[in-house]
Amino acid sequence: MNDRLLSLLGLCRRAGRTAIGCDPVKDSVLNGKARLVVFARDVSQRTRRDILSVANECGVRTVTLDYSKEELGASLGKLCAVLSICDEGFAKKIIELSGKDNGEELILC
Repeated sequence: MNDRLLSLLGLCRRAGRTAIGCDPVKDSVLNGKARLVVFARDVSQRTRRDILSVANECGVRTVTLDYSKEELGASLGKLCAVLSICDEGFAKKIIELSGKDNGEELILC
């Protein structure tokens, strides 16, 4: 992984193009605003299951990054296990920086 990805997530947050937390992420997916859902590596299985079911139902891509909640929180300014990216450009860049694009859930190690 690289720090550019964490910097980009922070920039996305400052631009107001993220939803952070389980309920805001679900809302953004259901309202059609989310373009990508990002999980921390240590997200709880219950949260992952809840969000994945909604994301799969609505056709929103998901990615699991090899960053802990604390590492994501440091870049976002708020403790975060799951967030959604609500901008197509930011979502594409995050996928590009991750180095993987297989069309299914991206698990980045």
